[in-house]
Amino acid sequence: MSVLLFGVSHRSAPVEVLERLAVSDHDRPKLVDELLSSRAISEAMLVSTCNRVEIYAVVDAFHPALEAVGAVLGDHSGMTVNEMTRHAYVRYSEAAVEHLFTVAAGLDSLVVGEQQILGQIRNAYLNADANQSTGRVLHELAQQALRVGKRVHTETGIDRAGASVVSVALHRAQAVLRGSTPAGESAGLRSAVVVGAGAMGGLATAQLAREGVRDLVVVNRTVANAEHLAGNVAANHGIAVRGVGLDELPAVMAAADVVVTCTGSVGSVVSVGEVHSALAARASGRPLVICDLGLPRNVDPAAARLPGVHVVDIEGLRGDSETQAAENDTSAARSIVAAELADYLTHQRQAEVTPTVAALRQRAADVVEAEILRLETRLPGLDDPQRDEVAKTVRRVVDKLLHAPTVRVKQLASTPNGDHYAEALRELFELKPGAAESVSAPEAPGFGGEDRPARFAPGAADPSRPEQ
Repeated sequence: MSVLLFGVSHRSAPVEVLERLAVSDHDRPKLVDELLSSRAISEAMLVSTCNRVEIYAVVDAFHPALEAVGAVLGDHSGMTVNEMTRHAYVRYSEAAVEHLFTVAAGLDSLVVGEQQILGQIRNAYLNADANQSTGRVLHELAQQALRVGKRVHTETGIDRAGASVVSVALHRAQAVLRGSTPAGESAGLRSAVVVGAGAMGGLATAQLAREGVRDLVVVNRTVANAEHLAGNVAANHGIAVRGVGLDELPAVMAAADVVVTCTGSVGSVVSVGEVHSALAARASGRPLVICDLGLPRNVDPAAARLPGVHVVDIEGLRGDSETQAAENDTSAARSIVAAELADYLTHQRQAEVTPTVAALRQRAADVVEAEILRLETRLPGLDDPQRDEVAKTVRRVVDKLLHAPTVRVKQLASTPNGDHYAEALRELFELKPGAAESVSAPEAPGFGGEDRPARFAPGAADPSRPEQ
C-alpha cells in the first residue's frame, strides 16, 4: 500500500480554480466516502484551507486510484479532468510523504512559517478519523507530520515574525488607509468588522486586537456564535467587542476602518449591494478596505469595482515580501523535514518486513514442535525434566540461528530495494504468502519502491516531478 497525493494550492492554481475545488466541512465526509467507494483506495484524508485543497489516499494501485480521485473532485467542482490537471500536482509514495511534512512545517504556505496549517492538518485528520476513513498508514503519517511541524516551529525561527495570512492582509489594509488618509488624521486601525466566527475568525479578531483595534464587531449567520467569539475576545484583550447577525452587516461596515471576511460559506456572503449601502453611509472620501480571506471568496467580486473600495484577497497576497521567511530559518526547517522523512521511511520499511520475520519464526516454531513430538515417539522413556530440557535446547539453537538473519533483514529493509531481502526469505523458506502480504506484498509499490510516473489524462502532473 502506498500514499497518493492529489492537490492544488496557491502555488499551482489561480483563486478561481481553488474556489471551485474548495471543500466545506459539510461536504468533506461525503467526498471522503465517495473516495473510499473505490476498490483502489482504502484510506483517505482531505485538507482544505484558504489556499490549498489536497487529498491524501492510501492506495494499492496508482492509476485506478488517481482516476477515482479525479472523478470525485470533478463531480464536486464541475471541472473536467483536463481543467483540473492543468493546475494540479500529484505525488506518490515517498514524494507524497515529503510533501505533507513540508506543508506541516509551513514551508509551502502562502505566508512561509505560519502556524495555522498545523491546526488545519490536525482538523483534517480528526475529521477523517471521525469518519472512519483513516487506518494505520494515514494515522501514523498524520501524527508524524504534526510532530514535524511542531519541531520546526520549536527549533527554528521560521515563525519569528508571527506572520499569518491575516496579519499580512491587515498590514496591506493599513498601507491602503495610510495612503488615503488626509494629513493630520490618524491612519491607524481603530474599528473593524470580522465576518465569520470560526477558526479563521478567531485568528482575525486576535490579530486585530494586537494591531490596536479598540472597537470590533463579529458578524455571523448564527448570532450566538458571533456573541461567543466576541465575549472571548473582549475577555482576553480588554477591547469593546460585540456579536451581531448578518442583517446588521451594512450598518457595521459603514463604521469600520477595515472588514475581514473569513467564512467557509459557498457563494458570496457580502453582496455588492451591501457594500454600496455601507459606502453611502460613510464619510465622504473615506475608503473601505475589505480583506477577503475566504475560499470560496466571501465578497462579490463586483464590489472591488466600486469607487472607494479596496479588496485584499488571497490572489493579491501572492509574492508579498511579508510572506517570506529568513533564508537561514527556511534552510534549517528543510533540514528537519529531510531528517524526519528519512526516519519515517526507515521505520515504514522496517515495519513492512515484520510479517515476513513473524512468518519465518512461526515456521521455525512449527518445525521444532514437530521434531519434539517425533522424539517423544522414538524415546518414550524420557521423563518430563529431560523432555523439557531437550525442547529448551532445540528452541535456543533455532533462536540463535534465526537471530542474525531476522535482525539483519530488518536493517536491510531500510536500504534501497530492501524489500527484496524479505522476498528472498519468503522464497527460501517457502513462507505462506498471506503471512506477509498484508503489509509487504512483493508486487505492491511500497515506500521503498520507485514512484510510478503516470498520467491519468493528457497534461496531468507527473508524480516524479516537482511542483511548477
